[in-house]
Amino acid sequence: MKRRAFCASAIATMGVTALPFGRVFAAVASIAADIDAITGDGKQITLSRHDVDDFRASLRGQLLLPDAVGYDDARKIWNGMFDRRPALIARCAGAADVIQSVNFARAHGLLVAVRGGGHSLSGQSVCDNGLMIDLAPMRSVRVDPARRSVRVEPGVLLGELDRESLAFGLVTTTGTVSHTGAAGLTLGGGFGRLSRKFGMACDNVTAVDVVTASGQFLQANATENPDLYWGLRGGGGNFGVVTSFEYRLYPFDGRACGGHLVFPFAQARNVLHGFADAWTQAPDELWIEPFMIVTPAGEKLVGLDACYSGSMETAERALAPYRQLGKPLRDEMGPIKYTQLQTKDDERARFGRHYYTKSGFVKQLDGKLIDTIVDTYSESTVPAARIAMPAFGGAMNRVAPDATAFWHRNAGHNVIVQASSDDGSGDSQIMEWVKARWPAIEPSTIGFYANTNLSDAPTDRILGVYGGNYDRLVALKNKYDPTNLFRLNANVKPA
Repeated sequence: MKRRAFCASAIATMGVTALPFGRVFAAVASIAADIDAITGDGKQITLSRHDVDDFRASLRGQLLLPDAVGYDDARKIWNGMFDRRPALIARCAGAADVIQSVNFARAHGLLVAVRGGGHSLSGQSVCDNGLMIDLAPMRSVRVDPARRSVRVEPGVLLGELDRESLAFGLVTTTGTVSHTGAAGLTLGGGFGRLSRKFGMACDNVTAVDVVTASGQFLQANATENPDLYWGLRGGGGNFGVVTSFEYRLYPFDGRACGGHLVFPFAQARNVLHGFADAWTQAPDELWIEPFMIVTPAGEKLVGLDACYSGSMETAERALAPYRQLGKPLRDEMGPIKYTQLQTKDDERARFGRHYYTKSGFVKQLDGKLIDTIVDTYSESTVPAARIAMPAFGGAMNRVAPDATAFWHRNAGHNVIVQASSDDGSGDSQIMEWVKARWPAIEPSTIGFYANTNLSDAPTDRILGVYGGNYDRLVALKNKYDPTNLFRLNANVKPA
């Protein structure tokens, strides 16, 4: 296709992109030389400087090449373990730029990475020598209090969404770290401190705007392109680039009761067994993440991270059983703003550290699994090593597994084994620690979360992400992305 075909494609989408004809061929400083790049299937290609000139002129946002000011900042993602250098970065200012970027990538068969908020654990929102479609500049949040809905662009971070909606006394389910991107969280499913009460993030999506691999701009909801609407709620970035999400909102005054309850590691077995017993009676308004951590001084601890979002009059009764699990070193649970709880993990999960993770869903924390987790954590540790077990259940489990693309509705917990370091000097150590712990836990798992997908995950684990929905997702991939343009994700390969 190359230059002539891309230009023709750009002109064909004028009605959608609303770009004046002259803008596409605007006079700008010319690209100095041809650019080496890579295709989706790994072939080396050369992009003509004239093609790249045309592409840059078609954008309202910036097109950054490796020698451009801002390139190094734009290519950085949350997980500092991935230091990749795209051949081009399209910093999209709106849906029109996304269309142009997808058309250019398809015309040249380029490897494509899509960056939303940049909170990519698996590193797949950035690539070497391909095109990075950067949605970070698209940060609009518009609340409609009358309809109890919010329209969110794909560069928005969770803390920004929470602040805007709570200003109107409304909220929707987001994650547990405020600098996570809303788009990636939602496409994979999305669970957090309110998911037991209001369902997962994907359960609360009422509409999406998406650019598919063909460059089409489509709206998807329960009545318009309903198959695509189904697949985008839990199917990851397999089917296109979402340019906006609409979420359902719920009345919420912003008050919560929660925080950390921390015990000595010597009490870990008793605390976790007691938690599992008490949790069978937990109300939907209560979310708890049991965790095991090691302090910078090398002290191992076990704890509970809690959020109760019901009435403050019933909060103490809901939390009381967990205060009785042992003799805590610290009891920080109490009345707190929900937005403060949402930032509690921000420093631990700070941007730029190096993270390595394996995780899997389990139906319940039974006695055998608890003992296995405690034993494997007891053996040895590294700085910033943790095992966390955030609880599911409630509203998120009352949705049928095939109602959205997110299959694992019968999961009770997500068991996360993670280690991190400040820089690359510790990468081998943290990877070895996680890989040594995981084999004891993996047999109890029933699949894993698409958003923790790592590039070294075998194919059978990818199948486990989508469970009984996989064949339906393949059919959807065949329809909307038959050449697998969008492959840097928990990838559903077209037939």
